[in-house]
Amino acid sequence: MSKEQFRYARLAGCAFMVLFTLSATAAENEPSEETLAVVELLAELTPSAPTPTPEQYVHVAPDMDDLDASSLHPELKKTIRRGYDLFMNTQQLRGKNVFNSMTCASCHTGEGRLPHSGPVWPAAVTLPDYRPKNDHVNSLEERIAGCFTYSMNGKPPAYGSDDMLALAAYHQWLAKGVPMYQPGDTLYGRGYPELDEPELEPDRLRGKTVYKAQCALCHGDDGGGKVERDEVVFPALWGDDSYNWGAGIARVFTLAGFVQHNMPWGKPDTLTNQESWDVAQYINSHERPQDPRYTGDAKETRERYLDPFHKATLYGTEIDGKILGDHDNVGHKDFLKPDVIRDRDFSK
Repeated sequence: MSKEQFRYARLAGCAFMVLFTLSATAAENEPSEETLAVVELLAELTPSAPTPTPEQYVHVAPDMDDLDASSLHPELKKTIRRGYDLFMNTQQLRGKNVFNSMTCASCHTGEGRLPHSGPVWPAAVTLPDYRPKNDHVNSLEERIAGCFTYSMNGKPPAYGSDDMLALAAYHQWLAKGVPMYQPGDTLYGRGYPELDEPELEPDRLRGKTVYKAQCALCHGDDGGGKVERDEVVFPALWGDDSYNWGAGIARVFTLAGFVQHNMPWGKPDTLTNQESWDVAQYINSHERPQDPRYTGDAKETRERYLDPFHKATLYGTEIDGKILGDHDNVGHKDFLKPDVIRDRDFSK
C-alpha cells in the first residue's frame, strides 16, 4: 500500500488495509520494517497520537474484503456481514433498539477498526472482565448492550438474539489473530488517547467559539445533527437525539480525546489540545436524555456514580442557574432503564 493510498484511507474514515503486530524479531529484538513503516505513517497522519512502545500489541483489523477472501464457513461470513451492517447502520433498529440519531460507528469510527478511534476489537479479547462502571464482570454481549443503553439511549437486542450474535461475531472477526486476555493497557490504539491536561481550565464559552467554527457545519448550530430524506448524515451532539447522561462520551476527557484524534471529519489533529478540551466542555454542558441509572434526583445520582464515572461529567452540576440532568426526560423512548441491564454477583 502506498503512502498516498494509506493517507486517503485514513482521511476517508476507512480502515487500514494491513494487519501487523509490534513484535520484536528473535534476532535483533526490534520491530519489523513493515511495522515501522506503518507506525511512521500513523505518526504523520495523526501527529498527536501516542507512539507505540515495544511493549504494546499493535493490531489493525481485517476488513470485509479480507472476510470475503477468508476460508470461514459461508454461514459465518453471513453472520459477520450482518454484524457489520448493524454496526455501520444501527439506525435500521431505530424505534426498536435505538432511540436517537447515533450508530455504533458514530463513536467507533472507521468501521470500528481504527486505533485511537474507539476500535471495538479489544472488547473481544479482554472480555469477560471486571468493569468499574457497573461494578461487576461483563461479557462481550453485555458490553455491547451498554452501548445501546447509554450511547444510543435505547434497548439492547436480547442476549443470544440474531442481532446480538451478529454484532458479537463482527467484534470477534475484527480481533482475528489477537490472543485472548491480552492486557488491555498493552493494546495500542484502544479507546481514545487521554489528552494532556489543558493549560487553562476547560471553558464552554471558548468551546462555543470552536464549535461554531469547526463543528456546526455538520452537527448544526443547535447540536441537532444533520438528517436528509429521513437518513442521519451526522448525529446530534445534545438534545433528545443524542447520547444520554450515562454514555461514556458524556465524560469531558473522553469526548476531548475523541475530538482531538478524529474531528473535524477528515481533519483529525487540527485542533489544539486546549480547543479540544474547550469544545468538549461546551458540547457536554448541554442537556440530553436522563442517565438510565437515575434515582429520581440528579445530585444524588451524580454522587452515587461519581467514582469512576460522573466525576468526569457535568451531570448534576449547575450551569446558568440550572442543574444539568434535573429532569425526567428519557428522550424518544418510554422507559428509563432496559430490563436486560442488571447487577451480577458471584460472591454468593
